[in-house]
Amino acid sequence: MSRIVVLCASPRPDGNSMAMSLALADGAREAGHEADIVELGTAMTETLRDCRTCRRPDGTCSIEDDFATLVHELVVPADATVYATPLYWYGMAASLKNYFDRLTCYIAASYPRRDEVVPALLGKRIALLLASEERYPAAGHGVTFQLQEIARYLRSPFVGVVNGIGNKRGEVRYDPDRPLDAARRLGAELFERHHSDYWMQAERPNAVWPEARDDAIGAEVSTYDDI
Repeated sequence: MSRIVVLCASPRPDGNSMAMSLALADGAREAGHEADIVELGTAMTETLRDCRTCRRPDGTCSIEDDFATLVHELVVPADATVYATPLYWYGMAASLKNYFDRLTCYIAASYPRRDEVVPALLGKRIALLLASEERYPAAGHGVTFQLQEIARYLRSPFVGVVNGIGNKRGEVRYDPDRPLDAARRLGAELFERHHSDYWMQAERPNAVWPEARDDAIGAEVSTYDDI
């Protein structure tokens, strides 16, 4: 059994981001995994400050909210992290950005539990649930690109994006692309989804999918040196 934490950045507890979060968690649990959903706006009541003025003498953060509990009891033990956010001004919601900003204090050399946090953040599978009013294909690219760079920084496989279209609370269930079903499948398949991020000299099979690799042609392996 693997553990997933879903960080939901919507300020609406019954909004479209939460609807997709719940669907993903249901799919994960049906597949035998453990899934927790966190409303970031509840866990964090403060934004990042100047650590030089608010860090305690022992190196811990002096902001009194539930962020430390979120980090140590949910994010660190998780095997995968899913970020769920509405699209605000063509970017992620403020609470999700605040999550990444606040995380800086917990990976700093001066933080006494840094050696617990940093290794645990690396290599987790991550995914994105994005709720937006616009269907314009590039509308959510800013969020996707930023999360992709965060994934690279953390050496984490970024395995999927589900975009649900809707504005009214829960309206994504009417989206003909069925994002709730897609989120449920993503939750069930989060640890098995194919991921590739090649570099120039990487060995690459000519076929992507295992079934094709069993064929004589698909079993060949090449690098760009062969070109």
